[in-house]
Amino acid sequence: MRRITFDLDVLRTFVTGVELGSFAKAADRLGRSTSAVSAQLKKLEDQLDAPVLRKAGRGMELTSAGETLLAYARRLLELNDEALTALRGADLAGTVRLGMQQDFGEHLLTEVLGRFARAHAQVSIEARVGRNAHLIEQVGNGQLDLALAWDRAGDWPYAHRLGQLPMRWLAGAHGGLPAHDANTPLPLVMLDAPCLMRSAAIDALDRAGIAWRIAFTSTSLSGIWAAVAAGLGVTVRTAVGMPAGVRLLEASALPPLPHIGLSLLQSEAQLKPVAQRLREIVLEAVAPALG
Repeated sequence: MRRITFDLDVLRTFVTGVELGSFAKAADRLGRSTSAVSAQLKKLEDQLDAPVLRKAGRGMELTSAGETLLAYARRLLELNDEALTALRGADLAGTVRLGMQQDFGEHLLTEVLGRFARAHAQVSIEARVGRNAHLIEQVGNGQLDLALAWDRAGDWPYAHRLGQLPMRWLAGAHGGLPAHDANTPLPLVMLDAPCLMRSAAIDALDRAGIAWRIAFTSTSLSGIWAAVAAGLGVTVRTAVGMPAGVRLLEASALPPLPHIGLSLLQSEAQLKPVAQRLREIVLEAVAPALG
């Protein structure tokens, strides 16, 4: 049997195109022409002797071979990137401090810490998951080197805008939209004020003339997810980190909501090498969520 060695550049193009939902976007992100990307995909299919994509309406979807390859390709690329990071930063030591919004803390933080720890075993990481205002304050007073935070970071001089995500109305997975009218206000499940998404929800309902009431508040996002899953009311978040017991409502169910920006804040203009390595991993890990 002929032994096949995959080209990691080709696999990176394949994975990027799938994650972005467009190989034209992948070409732009990777700095290649669309014809070069097409040639790479053809090379991949020739190696496999099977298609990895098939037409689905106006777009494309993965074949069974493509789905299998995608999982392995991600693992191969992660190992490649970890090896490169470890070799470049083999002499890194010290401590780095990272903060994240609760929305990202349950899944993205695990990925980031795992990748960083495997590549830089001599570095100690302090990680904090918290509310937006607290993260911004802690970066400002030097308690954190980096923080992933929703916008409204003010005019923080060392902020890197990563992109935007749509805010969405969410309800329990096993119940419909709660009944509401002039006499029965819509029950809301919200984080304690101040909260950007709480304000956006109330503003949208007020503009639409929909009566509302705060049915449940919490200081933690886990409390919000539990209350929504139990059917106590609806909430507003992004789709990031949405648990199984919660679902997105149809866009027409309630008034439209704005997008919310996501930024990576850093405590100083020139980060120490150890913090710069962590910054690179955070940017790579959050990219798929932003498309």
